[in-house]
Amino acid sequence: MKAIVQAEPKAAAERTEHQEFVVPVVNIFETGDGYALEAEMPGVNKDGLEITLEGNEITVLGRRAAEPVNGGLLLRERSGADYLRVFELDPAIDTSKISAKMEQGMLTLILPKSERVKPRKIIVSN
Repeated sequence: MKAIVQAEPKAAAERTEHQEFVVPVVNIFETGDGYALEAEMPGVNKDGLEITLEGNEITVLGRRAAEPVNGGLLLRERSGADYLRVFELDPAIDTSKISAKMEQGMLTLILPKSERVKPRKIIVSN
């Protein structure tokens, strides 16, 4: 069973109307207590990041502004870009405990499993 799957960015696309986005590359892996999602968004800082949770869909939107140019511009290959990715979360994830960290263009989302789905030891009495 997949805990996180990519979903179509319906709600985000509706609110941004015909804007093109860069799809950030991600790594998703299972940890002992849940899942971690790492998304590369070079040039995006904490202030340019918007993470929303609606139902079981988490939307990651990162905005990178074009850098100002001093002098006459001869060539620009790197421009401003907005990143967008939407994921559908497994119901086993405790959405009230999701946390995020942004460091050097790498977003890390920690998606903990709900206590009810974690394995637990049952003590046998005499």
